[in-house]
Amino acid sequence: MSLELDIPLHVNYIQSLGKNKDDLVYHLTAHLRMNAIYWGLTALCVMNHKDALDREEMIEFVMSCWDDEVGGFGAHPDHDAHMLSTLSAIQILAIQDALDRLDVPRVTKFILSLQQPSGVFAGDSFGETDTRFLYCAVNALSLIGRLSELDVEKTVGYIKLCKNFDGGFGACVGAESHAAQVFVCTAALAILDRLDVIDQETLAWWLAERQLPNGGLNGRPEKLEDVCYSFWVLSSLSILNKVPWIDADKLTSFILSAQDPDNGGIADRPGDQPDVFHTLFGVAGLSILGYPGLDDLDPVYCMPASLTERMGLKKGWKALPRKTA
Repeated sequence: MSLELDIPLHVNYIQSLGKNKDDLVYHLTAHLRMNAIYWGLTALCVMNHKDALDREEMIEFVMSCWDDEVGGFGAHPDHDAHMLSTLSAIQILAIQDALDRLDVPRVTKFILSLQQPSGVFAGDSFGETDTRFLYCAVNALSLIGRLSELDVEKTVGYIKLCKNFDGGFGACVGAESHAAQVFVCTAALAILDRLDVIDQETLAWWLAERQLPNGGLNGRPEKLEDVCYSFWVLSSLSILNKVPWIDADKLTSFILSAQDPDNGGIADRPGDQPDVFHTLFGVAGLSILGYPGLDDLDPVYCMPASLTERMGLKKGWKALPRKTA
């Protein structure tokens, strides 16, 4: 097993995704297509291969997923608009310097229409609520310059209600702390300049406790390690300026051990089937850890740091210094 990140192999892996449209898996994952393109594109950006996928083809696909009835984006053409795919669409357009293709007033209206009286957001008109969707709304509104239209106090008020005794956050009021939900709440508060809500030392300790003896991170106590938590945990620690609280060398080794040395891609853990989701979050984790040869990733937006800085959106996060090869 290689102990180095095989960038050319992973670039080829991402390029190969979606080429075989006769594959059953391609059709079974249609509900994730927009998210998957964002995951793949962002991973390529971090590996300094943004142009490995065709820009115009990507933009045209994104625009083909526009739901003109409600003013948002679906995951695939003819799918209903959803908060998750709408954020991914906006992120893709931002990375590809194509936000001028966006109907900003309509998408702003769609996003704001999903905020509930409690302050949380629904994912779509069917009404499922989750702190993930709240983060998607805050992130998207920030990227399109419409954050001033958000009821910030109501939004922050809901996040406060989701805070637990251990310093973490759950998916809804009363839910247990979970590293992915900690990320969405922490990152939303960072965008809103309200990190004062967080018990920072307590939360950083809880996040550091997610590291297991094999170096991998889990999402909550007594669970298995998973490569994706390399981002969920590290992103929050970087926002809190506490990345050194985990063993970076052991985590780096764990992520690299989950690579597929034959076909490329990164899996949830060594020996499992790779996918583009874990490929992004493995590479993202390595970027925050200062792995050589990678570009900086903004942990608040999970987008290239050079882009968020150019857009005037960079917050006070800290990753580990970039190592030289």
